[in-house]
Amino acid sequence: MKGVLLVNLGSPDSPEPKDVRKYLDEFLMDERVIDSPYLLRALLVKGIILNTRPKKSAEAYQKIWWDEGSPLIVLSERFHKKVKELVDIPVALGMRYGSMSIQKGYQELVAQGVSEVLLVPLYPHYAMSSYETVVEKALKVQKKHFPQMQTEVLPPFYNQPDYIEVMTTNIEKGLEGFDYDHILFSYHGIPERHILKSDTTKSHCKIDGSCCDTASAAHATCYRHQCFETTKEIAKRMKLKEGMYSNSFQSRLGRDPWLKPYTDFEFERLPQEEGKMNLAVITPAFVADCLETLEEIAMEGEHQFKEGGGKNYKHIPCLNDNDDWVKVMSNWIEKWID
Repeated sequence: MKGVLLVNLGSPDSPEPKDVRKYLDEFLMDERVIDSPYLLRALLVKGIILNTRPKKSAEAYQKIWWDEGSPLIVLSERFHKKVKELVDIPVALGMRYGSMSIQKGYQELVAQGVSEVLLVPLYPHYAMSSYETVVEKALKVQKKHFPQMQTEVLPPFYNQPDYIEVMTTNIEKGLEGFDYDHILFSYHGIPERHILKSDTTKSHCKIDGSCCDTASAAHATCYRHQCFETTKEIAKRMKLKEGMYSNSFQSRLGRDPWLKPYTDFEFERLPQEEGKMNLAVITPAFVADCLETLEEIAMEGEHQFKEGGGKNYKHIPCLNDNDDWVKVMSNWIEKWID
């Protein structure tokens, strides 16, 4: 019997510092998130970050926490429920980090007689710290605890026409009534070294102005290229002219170089250097709103943009449990069943 396991990032159990600390410990100790040797990673995370960051992160979570719980979890559960209603096979939901684990998701499917699983990382783009870590963790859990099961993985869908279509429709709906002069596509940031590590050819990626536009097998695992392709396809559908939109990368950590340009820098640069006074921001690396979209972009981003001289700011929500997005996912599942 076939079944589906949807997997997203995860969340602390509450916005209290103790729960945030537990969550950050699991998240930041992932070797695909902070890709340093174990002892160095442990020193950095347990010796430094976990002594300072949980309180600050807890304050951020408290700003966006809903009565029902973590927005990411609530929205993922709504999406999960709607998908289940449209397909004829069991569908479970798990998280890479936190108490709603991947193992629990597999166990739920096993209890329903499932022996063949479609693993769906809810990330449009391939990155070590998102898509790859979900796949590796799921396969490890399945091999150890459910050896009788088989797992197939849904590939990144960053350029799938139906995904691009629902993204475009969602953006256009979010822009209704807003007179923008620029759209910023803000993607989750990753260290530049992750791009080089993910280069299967070990030679193509230069992180310059040309490698992402030059055809290569490396693009199958190149986050930067895939982000740019998503923007290009959406801009094409929206008939956006050059200069009306741009890309940036948010949420960097540490002092190593991350993908540029940095979103927080762009919030100041766009009004000051380009005279962009009416900014719309979309975060296509996420399919569900979370701390990084609701606090960092929707709240802090607006403050930074207006502090930089901008006038009007619009954060466009993620796809969340949008019915069109639910239908796209259900169609992908039905094709896999057939």
